[in-house]
Amino acid sequence: MIKEAMLYEKLSEGRVRCVLCAHRCTVEPGKRGMCGVRENKEGVLYSLVYGTLIAENIDPIEKKPFFHVCPASGSYSIATVGCNFSCDFCQNHDISQMPRATRMISGEDFMPTEIVAKAKKSGSKTIAYTYTEPTIYFELAYDTAKIASENGLINVFVTNGYMTTEAIETIAPYLSAANVDLKSFRDEFYKKRCGAKLNPVLESLKKMKEKGIWVEITTLLIPTLNDSDEELKDIAGFIAGLGRETPWHISRFHPQFKMQNLPATPVASLHRAVAIGKQAGLKYVYSGNVPGDDGENTYCSNCGNLLIKRYGFRIINLNLKGNKCTKCGTELDGIF
Repeated sequence: MIKEAMLYEKLSEGRVRCVLCAHRCTVEPGKRGMCGVRENKEGVLYSLVYGTLIAENIDPIEKKPFFHVCPASGSYSIATVGCNFSCDFCQNHDISQMPRATRMISGEDFMPTEIVAKAKKSGSKTIAYTYTEPTIYFELAYDTAKIASENGLINVFVTNGYMTTEAIETIAPYLSAANVDLKSFRDEFYKKRCGAKLNPVLESLKKMKEKGIWVEITTLLIPTLNDSDEELKDIAGFIAGLGRETPWHISRFHPQFKMQNLPATPVASLHRAVAIGKQAGLKYVYSGNVPGDDGENTYCSNCGNLLIKRYGFRIINLNLKGNKCTKCGTELDGIF
């Protein structure tokens, strides 16, 4: 389905400027923005993916990953095709890059009311806008999130964070949490590997925290590209500046898409990164994509008591009283 886009400006000679993401594309008549799913039709910008879902699943909330949002619950997860990034290491490139590669818009049509009804029926506590980039299907996410909030569901984004201040302020009343990929702390990496820039992501993170959105951050640790001690210290220091309570997920890279020539991340590198995060004063630092690793677990930031034991995306033991440590009573930060 198509729908007139939100967050754009009309310019002269039928052109429009999209103000949804930090690319702020100027789109000529008959052309699409960098995401491949927003098209200028005779001076009006349209979303080409409104309600057209390419993916629909019930996932553990831990898979997103959110470790501090409704642990051990289901998350009704949706996506459309398209993305405003072109990451060389994208694990969902077949759907994220489809509109750019083929101009195809594929999926099954659902209205926001149907999505919310299915989410409620599934018993999920959250709706996750995930898999591709929720910013580029903003109209669907916004309409769905508003109805979901009215029905007692929590809305969460899994995002590259490349959205404008206008987009964040628009969605903030209905968005409870976001897991933001902080892919690197080097602008060169973003330009070369993702087709984007670093600073808009950092500004989005600051804005989300300012608006009271619960933020968790994920960094995919890629050997030789973003795994130096210096860069990891820079990331950890920035996160500490956002708030020591902000969880940092450091995930293991596996060769995929255009990055088949690099090895999987050594587990020792993950442990080194976790140690750097803790040295920076972060309360919650996790290693990802290594099931059974102690870095998956949540410990009390005050007394060190094991609060949540995980294996992959499964909760093995939940040692909380409400959202408090059973040993010392310290509150665990997050949404419970």
